[in-house]
Amino acid sequence: MNGKPAVRTGLRVLAVDDVPAALDDLCNLLREAPEVADVTAAGDPLSALKLIQNGRFDAVFLDISMPGLDGLEFGSLLRKLAEPPVIVFVTAFDEHAVAAFGIGAVDYLLKPVRAERLAEALARVARIAPAGEPPRTGSTPDALAALPIESGGRTRYVRRQDVQFVEAHGDYVRLHARSGVHLVRMPISRLEEYWESAGFVRTHRGFLVALGAVRELRSDSVGGLLAHTDLGDVPVSRRHARELRERLLRAAQRGELEQRT
Repeated sequence: MNGKPAVRTGLRVLAVDDVPAALDDLCNLLREAPEVADVTAAGDPLSALKLIQNGRFDAVFLDISMPGLDGLEFGSLLRKLAEPPVIVFVTAFDEHAVAAFGIGAVDYLLKPVRAERLAEALARVARIAPAGEPPRTGSTPDALAALPIESGGRTRYVRRQDVQFVEAHGDYVRLHARSGVHLVRMPISRLEEYWESAGFVRTHRGFLVALGAVRELRSDSVGGLLAHTDLGDVPVSRRHARELRERLLRAAQRGELEQRT
């Protein structure tokens, strides 16, 4: 033995699909391919983003129709990395191919994926990201600084900085922003995970509030606590009251709270 670390001789691939059966099928096909050394699965783009933040992948095999961020939007974000992974789309819809190649995808596979077509895609990936390359570096873009809102066949974006509080609504959340109330398919726990570092705090089982939007804390008619914002009052449970008060105090000390006019 010469003491040198072993060189990896295969591609490290991330597979992303919100349908468990489809994700399992894709992962199995990838694991059977001789070009692939490692396969990691993610059930949605947000989980995939977290994995990319913590590791390195040569390629991302990505579905298009997914909640929260669709595959095209997520692929566009990946292209902003200093050294992005190679992108291959895997979808049941053929009408997005032009857009997919427009953001730099190297291949576009239609479900159900055949082993021969997968091999062709992996060959394209290997020409761009040869197996055994050292890990690449780069910073991940802030994918949730704006959320896409689908309405009437059109997509608009609501900026996180314009949202004052968030309300859970089943599998969706309502974003209360100055531009109105917007419905997004995403559990509030997932949104909390990604917006906490941007100053959003859980005040109640079903609510998040932006610290910078809180004007004051006040009592309701039955002695409960409310966080008052310009767009409405947000309930604060006893469980979360202490943390909210402490974080508001720290934010005030740093000058991060909105000034009254």
